[in-house]
Amino acid sequence: MKKARKERSKLILVLGGAASGKSQAALDLAGPAGPKAFVATGQALDGEMKERIKRHQATRSADWETAEIPNDIAQWFSKSGHSYQTIVLDCLTLWLSNFKAKNVADLLILEATAVLLRTIRTTRARVVIVSNELGLGLVPATKAVRAFRDLAGRVNQQVAAEADEVYLTISGIPLRLK
Repeated sequence: MKKARKERSKLILVLGGAASGKSQAALDLAGPAGPKAFVATGQALDGEMKERIKRHQATRSADWETAEIPNDIAQWFSKSGHSYQTIVLDCLTLWLSNFKAKNVADLLILEATAVLLRTIRTTRARVVIVSNELGLGLVPATKAVRAFRDLAGRVNQQVAAEADEVYLTISGIPLRLK
């Protein structure tokens, strides 16, 4: 007698630089299945960010429910993730920035990432995570910014290792890496 395979999420990571088209690629890769949730980690802390959030919201159709979750994403997935067939999490880099603003240690952030990945896998949703690839540009001038870039790289590697598919978006074109 065959043992039934436990269903788990399909996890897709979309990487790219600033304004590379990664958010639109994530929406395209998410597919049409609903109900759909868009989990936003960005916070409207200034006028520029408020405008960015408005522009992003305008790109989504009305069938997307939005959850603004700056830090406790794993808790949201545990509580609400089972209600959706499709979830886009945008963006992992802002999530890291939110943690660093609260002086959370890198080790705790890496542990929180592992918890997030385990929690995502308990859902049956198609989950698309957006993150910035910060390692392709200039070497940051300050030690603090270099440390953040390195942390983002470690988190991206952690998520990519778990992901079923990984894309790098350049000039609006998603290239499948995995």
